[in-house]
Amino acid sequence: MTTIAFIGTGIMGKPMAENLQKAGYQLHLSESRSPAPISLKEGGARTFATNVEAIKEAEFVITMVPDTPQVNEVLFGEYGIAPVLDDTKTVIDMSSISPLETKQFAARVKESGAAYLDAPVSGGEVGAINATLTIMVGGAETDFEKALPLFGAMGQNINLVGDCGAGQVCKVANQIIVALNIEAVSEALVFASKAGADPARIRNALLGGFANSKVLEVHGERMVKGTFDPGFRIRLHQKDLNLALTGAKTLGVALPNTQSAQDLFGLCAEQGGENWDHSALIKAIESLSSHNIRGE
Repeated sequence: MTTIAFIGTGIMGKPMAENLQKAGYQLHLSESRSPAPISLKEGGARTFATNVEAIKEAEFVITMVPDTPQVNEVLFGEYGIAPVLDDTKTVIDMSSISPLETKQFAARVKESGAAYLDAPVSGGEVGAINATLTIMVGGAETDFEKALPLFGAMGQNINLVGDCGAGQVCKVANQIIVALNIEAVSEALVFASKAGADPARIRNALLGGFANSKVLEVHGERMVKGTFDPGFRIRLHQKDLNLALTGAKTLGVALPNTQSAQDLFGLCAEQGGENWDHSALIKAIESLSSHNIRGE
């Protein structure tokens, strides 16, 4: 039985780990920061006091943590796993972090003999639960092929997009597109509602046309119903757009609409909405328009 040390069992990581467990993989979990989820322990996961202990007998190490500093801490911090990595292990970072620093992490990990893949995901909590995630992978093709069965247990649209770091570049591009779609749907529904139309009926009509999208389908319904429990938190999308904007500045690329979406997420955060689902961007449009589509 292949053993996977899974570090980071939060909103996304927990269902991803559960799907690996259902597929027959043995999980090792660290309780260095918080207790391991009961469901995973009941499913047969072994728990350890530290990350280092959790990975010692694991063939694969998957990290699913919030941001670049946390990945750095897991790998190279005071209690990092780097000293016990060797050529029997493959590190797979499925977090969404800086592409530039990912390349640096990969180079340092490879010095130990271990393989490295960056494999951020898209699809949100629903995709994590249903094992339908899109997985964007950067790394060597041989390492990708070795890890492909693991990815298949967690997702459906799985692509090797280039060398280490390319997966994170792809995820940043994904987050630009998703943010701008959320902004577009928000503007359309607020416009329709303030013009006197029923936003729920407008959404249903648009689902059958060229304006249809997964954002209109899933997040449009959240907007109409006002169900903004995360999902994918605004503060995390802000983090991803900051990666985009920082990278764009370095590359000399103009991202005016990405900046607009970031500003709107900022308005939500000012209202105490950092932990709202990112579909709640509509609240910023509603505030600027002095109009709430749900009559609240």
